[in-house]
Amino acid sequence: MPPVRYLILGLLVFGVNLLPAFGPPTWSLLVFARLRWHFDPVLLVGLGALASSAGRLLLGLGFRKLRFHFPDRYRANLENLEARLVERRGRTVALAALFVLSPLPSAQLFCAAGLLDLRIVPLTLAFFVGRLVTYSIYVATAVVADAKLGSILSQVWGSPWTIALQVLLVLALALLPLVSWRNRSTGTVAREDSLQSQRGATKPPTTTDVPGAQSNDGDEPEE
Repeated sequence: MPPVRYLILGLLVFGVNLLPAFGPPTWSLLVFARLRWHFDPVLLVGLGALASSAGRLLLGLGFRKLRFHFPDRYRANLENLEARLVERRGRTVALAALFVLSPLPSAQLFCAAGLLDLRIVPLTLAFFVGRLVTYSIYVATAVVADAKLGSILSQVWGSPWTIALQVLLVLALALLPLVSWRNRSTGTVAREDSLQSQRGATKPPTTTDVPGAQSNDGDEPEE
């Protein structure tokens, strides 16, 4: 197989993974290349995982730049959500696992990671490892699906359920900066601190707070 075809496929996969929504799944491109052009399966899987990870990385970094154009209130909402996601180790592990083997489209995951200013490089590495596994499975079973390749691709690309899921995820992504994700416990502590400060401000002054006042404890009046 001429190297130029691998280069063309890599650029195609990279470009598809730059799309924030409604792009064809990478595995379908790899399966098509394996069946129609007989690419080497090992090189095909490695190329697909590398090109897709690079595209998603740039997509996430692009959305990270986009968040700085938001109003302050929207950025504060995103920062509150970010703090809630990383405050516990279990949530961080679950987030990484979501990027390794996620049933959801990865484009919206990287868009959300960029908006939340999460550590995109480790998440991209997790995504790369997961795609090595899933692409290997798809390419290995490509021969079995050869007879039904046309119907499979048409169902994946044009399925109403797939389109509806993409629309819902895009709407959820758009709502992230609009929702106040403030931690309730933090808000309660802030309110209690505010009440205490107000009580301290209205407390009547003692004799020691009044300028010029002196305590008579233990002092006898002079005659």
